[in-house]
Amino acid sequence: MTKSRGLFAAMAGVSLLATAACTTDPETGERRVSKTAIGGIGGALGGYLLGDLVGGRRDRTEKIIGAGIGGIAGAGIGAYMDKQEREMRARTAGTDVQVVRQGDDLLLNIPSGINFATNSATVEPRFRETLDRVASVLSDYGQTYIDVYGHTDSTGSDDYNQGLSQRRAVSVADYLSTRGVQPARIATRGFGETQPIETNETEAGRSANRRVEIKIVPVSQNDTM
Repeated sequence: MTKSRGLFAAMAGVSLLATAACTTDPETGERRVSKTAIGGIGGALGGYLLGDLVGGRRDRTEKIIGAGIGGIAGAGIGAYMDKQEREMRARTAGTDVQVVRQGDDLLLNIPSGINFATNSATVEPRFRETLDRVASVLSDYGQTYIDVYGHTDSTGSDDYNQGLSQRRAVSVADYLSTRGVQPARIATRGFGETQPIETNETEAGRSANRRVEIKIVPVSQNDTM
């Protein structure tokens, strides 16, 4: 068994669970994971995507408060994220960015083919327009935490892939900061090759696994009290 096949099998099981639990918005036609299924998916992923914020919620909240960012009242969180999701989908239309709704969180999946050259952590010029669109929405909806995740395929050593994924996450975070997104809202984490979404045994699969993800989590009023 290859070093990533076990994780891929687990992810495939989660994908099946998510697919089975999807519902379709009758107005927009968008497919979403039902809130009932969120707990099961979170358990299967061991906290990834649906778990704690990078650095821990307490530390992140202290930075948010220090930057003068307030929280959203509980009853308004859903509507706030609904509107942000619509804006994000509209402004990234025509790009390869995938916008996934998970409960009250958003996850943006950005394939590395449109953002980095092979073995590079420098943001490609052609990727900047896409990031500009993302940053414009993140700036307009400032009451959110932002986690930037870097991922690689399984080619190369574990240590190299881990470092490359972290450098790519930092590059994206730094770029967002230059486009008006408050640094206090952002944290980064590199996952290396440990979170494949496809098999690493084909070029198409490896290409899908080389990606950056941006997780957007609402700051609730309870967080800042």
